[in-house]
Amino acid sequence: MIKLLKNANVYAPEFLGKKDILIVDEKICRIDDAIEGYEGLPDVETFDLEGKTLVPGYIDLHVHITGGGGEQGPASRVPESQLSIFTTNGITTVVGLLGTDGVTRSVENLVAKARALNDEGMTAYTLTSAYGYPPRTLTGSVEEDIMMITPMIGVKVAVSDHRSSNPTGEDLIALATEARRAGLLSNTPGLVTMHMGSGKGRLNPIFYVLDHSDVSPKNLLPTHMLRTPELIDDGTELVRRGGYMDCTVGCTPEDMVSDAELLFELLGREGVTTDHVTMSTDAFGSQPRFNEIGECIGLTYASPKYLHETVRYLVKKGLPLEEVLKMVTSTPADLLAKKGVKGCVAAGADADLLILGEDLKIESLFMRGKTAIWKGEVLMKGRFE
Repeated sequence: MIKLLKNANVYAPEFLGKKDILIVDEKICRIDDAIEGYEGLPDVETFDLEGKTLVPGYIDLHVHITGGGGEQGPASRVPESQLSIFTTNGITTVVGLLGTDGVTRSVENLVAKARALNDEGMTAYTLTSAYGYPPRTLTGSVEEDIMMITPMIGVKVAVSDHRSSNPTGEDLIALATEARRAGLLSNTPGLVTMHMGSGKGRLNPIFYVLDHSDVSPKNLLPTHMLRTPELIDDGTELVRRGGYMDCTVGCTPEDMVSDAELLFELLGREGVTTDHVTMSTDAFGSQPRFNEIGECIGLTYASPKYLHETVRYLVKKGLPLEEVLKMVTSTPADLLAKKGVKGCVAAGADADLLILGEDLKIESLFMRGKTAIWKGEVLMKGRFE
């Protein structure tokens, strides 16, 4: 099937101006000022975007696609994700992972859910293991999981958190080296995503890796980095050293605003750029509240909707749209080793395209070349929605 998108105001994420885009099957085939000769031909759908803003579909690097939670017992386990909750919020690519519960929420289930989302039309990758160290895997090793299981691209671990196994710098060197080697052999990023708590260790284990090994900073991604002022300071130092940091957007309107303000301040620091900072949602992950002695005194869970709301908020604060977009498109694509394929509007890239109307509100979405949403009508849903 061929699709011709006319009169789009394109951010790729850099601003390209008014363009036409030709899609063939799942790929962008051509971008030009005007593409003629296709309208009215059989098997060609033409969409007039009427000068609306077109951007790459969002990449969310941190999603509990099988549901998270459990800190208040089995009844507090969060339900798993559904396709349309991603598409209606502009998300076309996710990295699925496990959280605190790596027992009842298994790697097997995670892989199956990711394959289901891929079958339903989006793009989903996974990370092996969960919070604990040594890692809990399918094959017996992180290396074999990444090399032999589709769509595995890396490993998850928790650091500096009272729920973690408190891995040392040497533990992280071993884990990251194994993941990197597997990534090289499987042509995947070999990413080590580290849940960061508010523990005393902060990013010290990560700095130890950088100081005492040859592991690339690109293989190490600490997340939830807006959690404390100390983590933000450490993240600033990490980025200045060539590393990356992932910032979780809020799970309530109030949290979204406060986290967006922290992110705005972070991006104003010397040496911190949107080429090394990403935003993610922690969607369907639990958001527990603990008292001073570690007792869980409240729990909710995160929603994908605050990713786009944070984009809109930061643009209203005065950040250029093309810079804000990098944190949910080209920078996560770079970390996923999908530069030129995901997170961009370019010939040869996947046709994941988000259309924004007045006040940057989501209006339409094309996902892997299919029309997922058109003028607010959701056309692609999961099998049991």
